Amino acid sequence: MKLLFLGDIVAKPGRTVVLENLPRLRDQLKLDMVVANTENAAHGFGLTGKICDELFDAGIDVMTTGNHVYDKAEIIPYMEQDGRVIRPDNYPAGAPGKGSVLYDSPSGHRVLVVNVMGRVFMEPLDNPFASLDRLVPPGTPGDNGLDAVLVDVHAEATSEKYVVGHYCDGRASLVVGTHTHVPTADYQILPGGTGYQTDAGMCGTYDSVIGMNKEDTVERSSGRIPKPRLTPAEGEATLCGVLVETDPKTGLALSISPLRVGGRLRAAWPEGV
Repeated sequence: MKLLFLGDIVAKPGRTVVLENLPRLRDQLKLDMVVANTENAAHGFGLTGKICDELFDAGIDVMTTGNHVYDKAEIIPYMEQDGRVIRPDNYPAGAPGKGSVLYDSPSGHRVLVVNVMGRVFMEPLDNPFASLDRLVPPGTPGDNGLDAVLVDVHAEATSEKYVVGHYCDGRASLVVGTHTHVPTADYQILPGGTGYQTDAGMCGTYDSVIGMNKEDTVERSSGRIPKPRLTPAEGEATLCGVLVETDPKTGLALSISPLRVGGRLRAAWPEGV
């Protein structure tokens, strides 16, 4: 199957580039499923039910999140009603929502999507590896009656994301990092057959500081002028993601390619398409 993961969708520019391009991409790339991190979709902080509906209608099948998942309180009842929006599983017991979803795609594929959050330079949470042990079964996805297993590791530290990648190697189809918003060049298939990329980047404006207004961010970071909460940058956005094609028997990765469309970054397109 062909599985596309989109990096963090940031504010209106990020939503716009997804809404304008994803329907075409689903058809052109013959995608079986699309997963996206949407924790920054509502003005850069959190997401709303209305935004979820728009993104689902555009062709996203499952949404992952991260540390901004609860920034808009209205998402909580939406998440509890619609299991396609998940949050990091290693939030404390009793946190609203769920950390994984078993999704049957429109093309008839059964896919397990898991969301965990790192703990290095992040807010303290439960052990993500305990979540992975509980949610990602031993053996290949195919051994467990699945067509694919995708893990979104929302984390700051590159090394921590790599640890998760190797920890899940041979069990997951794709381990992909989110949170830092910059697409990394290390997309690869690990020795056990798991596709990996440290960060998928963002769907957002790169004439910015990871999606936020660059002038305000410089002023705030340099300490010259105190600034309130940052505001999203405006302008043409880049759609960033990673495409994995999986083996129909094992569910492990056969190929992995970056995808970048529009905006300031150099375009990237899967080979042979």
